[in-house]
Amino acid sequence: MGEYWIERARVVKEEIVEQDTRFLAVYVEAKNSCLVMLSEREDKLGTLAIAVPNPQGLVGPVTSQTLLGERNSISARMLAEYIASKKGKIAMVSVYLDKLTEIHAQKVFMNLIEKVFLKEKQKEKIKT
Repeated sequence: MGEYWIERARVVKEEIVEQDTRFLAVYVEAKNSCLVMLSEREDKLGTLAIAVPNPQGLVGPVTSQTLLGERNSISARMLAEYIASKKGKIAMVSVYLDKLTEIHAQKVFMNLIEKVFLKEKQKEKIKT
């Protein structure tokens, strides 16, 4: 039986401090999907949304749905749609907020996602 190597999922952890509060991201990217946990103060599962990009060649919005929770569903769906369209993969995003409102956290989480994408890109360059 021959051996072959299948690339494993990539994992990136990142954080930003805003207004004396830590915002955390755990990003896992597999061949066909991305999973992102976005949290305030500590890593926790929050409202979970999934977004599925359109097949190549089809024009239209990304499809998304909240799977778990409702408290931060607007942010979870918005960020899942953004990641799905940017990566062209299924995206699941969890948003957990303790004290900050969803509206205030959206910009911080978007900056955090961009920071994760940058770090992931740098890891990819080092690997090749």
